[in-house]
Amino acid sequence: MSSDTLYTRAPSPLGPLLLVGTADALSFIWLPSGRDRVDPEPEWIESARPFKEVVRQLDAYFAGRLRRFDLPLAPAGTAFQQRVWRALGEIPPGKTMSYSEIARAIGAPQAVRAVAGACASNNIAVAIPCHRVVRNDGSLSGYAWGVERKRSLIEREAQGG
Repeated sequence: MSSDTLYTRAPSPLGPLLLVGTADALSFIWLPSGRDRVDPEPEWIESARPFKEVVRQLDAYFAGRLRRFDLPLAPAGTAFQQRVWRALGEIPPGKTMSYSEIARAIGAPQAVRAVAGACASNNIAVAIPCHRVVRNDGSLSGYAWGVERKRSLIEREAQGG
């Protein structure tokens, strides 16, 4: 990320979140723990101000008052990943779709593994809802923040909060 990369931390029911972006857009939401731990780079600038709306919407989401995020996002990825991430945003809160359903929805029915890879590459978790994607049989599969957190997000949305 560039030298104008900003970050802050925000509490959540899942644990403290690391928010990263610029003054114009959010590019990263991460839970800085576990095997895929991400810490701020030395050149990043800590500033809560650009993330006030992100934090407000995250708080509302976790309190059950927000169903869809309305934030300027800047996810970094290939054209294929971008298509997958847009499709994830179309999954209604509280509902799930399988990796193969997403592949069909984006017109690439043979790309089920690539869809799974795009979900795994999503760095704006929660706002780009990769947690809503499940196996064909409806079971939960890998999630960077752990299957239990994935389950809790799906259940929270299904209950309306």
